Amino acid sequence: MSGFQYDGTSKVNCVSEKIKITNSDSVADLCIDLISETREHFVVILLNSAGELIEKSIVSIGSLNQSIVHPREVFRNAIVKNAAGIIVAHNHPSGNPEESQEDIRITKRLKECGVLIGIELLDHVIISERGHTSLREKGIV
Repeated sequence: MSGFQYDGTSKVNCVSEKIKITNSDSVADLCIDLISETREHFVVILLNSAGELIEKSIVSIGSLNQSIVHPREVFRNAIVKNAAGIIVAHNHPSGNPEESQEDIRITKRLKECGVLIGIELLDHVIISERGHTSLREKGIV
C-alpha cells in the first residue's frame, strides 16, 4: 500500500502522504485485509481533525462470529495520539455484511463514550467478502 509502513505489529502508520477517510468505501479499502480473516477482527481507525488517518490498529480478535470489545481499548490510543475522531470496523467471516443486534449495541455504547471524552465516533463499518455496511449510513451512528 502506498503511503503505509507496516511495523510487524497490528498497527499501520501513515508515513509520507496523508490518507483522507471520506466515506465507508474509504474505510472498506483501508480494511480490505480483514476479508480473508477467519475470525472477527475489530479495528479502530484514528483520524485527525481534517479526517486524515493517524493510525489503524486491531483492538480485538475474537471467534468465528464474535469479538469482545471494551470502550477503554477502543479509545486508549485515540486519547494518547490526540485523535479528533474514530471509525471502528470489523469483519464478518460468514460473508454477511449486515449488522447484528450486538453490533448495534456496541456502536451505541462507543458513541456515548466518545461524547463523554470528546472523541467522536464517526462510523462503524462491517466488512465482508460480499461488501460492507456502514452503520452511519443506516442512521445508527
